Amino acid sequence: MRLVPRSLWARVALLLLFVLAVFVLLEWRGPEWNLVRHAFDLVNWAWIACALVLNLASVLMRSLAWRLTIDQALDPPLPRFDRVFSAFSIGLLANAVLPGRIGELARVAVLRRHVGRGRGATGALVGTVFAHRLFDLFPALLLVGYVLATAKIPSWAATSILLVSAIGIFLFALAVVIAQARQKPVPDATRTVRRLLVMAQQGLAVLRSPLPALGAIVFQCAGWLLQLAAVYVAMRAFGIHAPLPAAALVLLLMNVATIFPLWPGNIGLLQAAVALPLVQYGVAYSTGFALGLVLQVIEMSVGIGVGLVALAREGLSLATLRELPPEEAEESIEEPEERPPVERRARAGVSG
Repeated sequence: MRLVPRSLWARVALLLLFVLAVFVLLEWRGPEWNLVRHAFDLVNWAWIACALVLNLASVLMRSLAWRLTIDQALDPPLPRFDRVFSAFSIGLLANAVLPGRIGELARVAVLRRHVGRGRGATGALVGTVFAHRLFDLFPALLLVGYVLATAKIPSWAATSILLVSAIGIFLFALAVVIAQARQKPVPDATRTVRRLLVMAQQGLAVLRSPLPALGAIVFQCAGWLLQLAAVYVAMRAFGIHAPLPAAALVLLLMNVATIFPLWPGNIGLLQAAVALPLVQYGVAYSTGFALGLVLQVIEMSVGIGVGLVALAREGLSLATLRELPPEEAEESIEEPEERPPVERRARAGVSG
């Protein structure tokens, strides 16, 4: 399915709608741009460089978590970690420069090129992306608890945080049920549904393996912790001396603001999500908005930087990310053979 229209006029209309939406948002919640510009006068760029390194380390941790989910879903030979990291990086690049969450499908399409042909491999990889995203729930809930206990939270922010947390818990519970359910014979009329469920179970296989699942959660928590450190360091770069709970609140609201990609990067919305809660800590809205711009540039620059390197390494181009290969029609809808638990756990390690 194409997320970007083929027609030139449709693309122009989409771009105009995007520009109009950003303009309206910035007029509604935008700062005084002259004050935003002056907020950069005293920025300590050494701290910004440190935040970049921390963000890159966070990407590495999260790609390790994805590797653990892949190890439980696929048959040998498994893709090397450098291929997993390349695919993950290209996904970040696609999310940064293309509308929608196309990066999640892009990393599947890229990694599929390095996976042996087998039954349901593409669907299993899609399932691993979903499982990998679900593991974000654990560090997110830890962050929510920390923020609710320590931070100054506006009422609108508290409502958004609790709503997103409830949705995340529901999706994780649903994923566990799907992963543990036994497949039963179904009529031919529900063949497609059965195929989707079988592939989802393959991708969610890590939820049936406690140790690999725990490892993935630990890596995801490490990734979020490094992101929290990056936000805290970036605040110091702007001379913002708010406590750590303020940085945790900013990180949490940044993630809430980017869950639904209304336009590329949700530019404007993300900056407002950073600036508004910091007002509670005596930070000028213009300074908080400038911080939001830098935080988004840091995240996008890491994603785009490592993504472009990975794209060149894979011999691909940006144009190819728009043309995602369809699932192989020849892949069987037969249920995957059940493997002994010992064999599955033996492949839980992360190799380089």
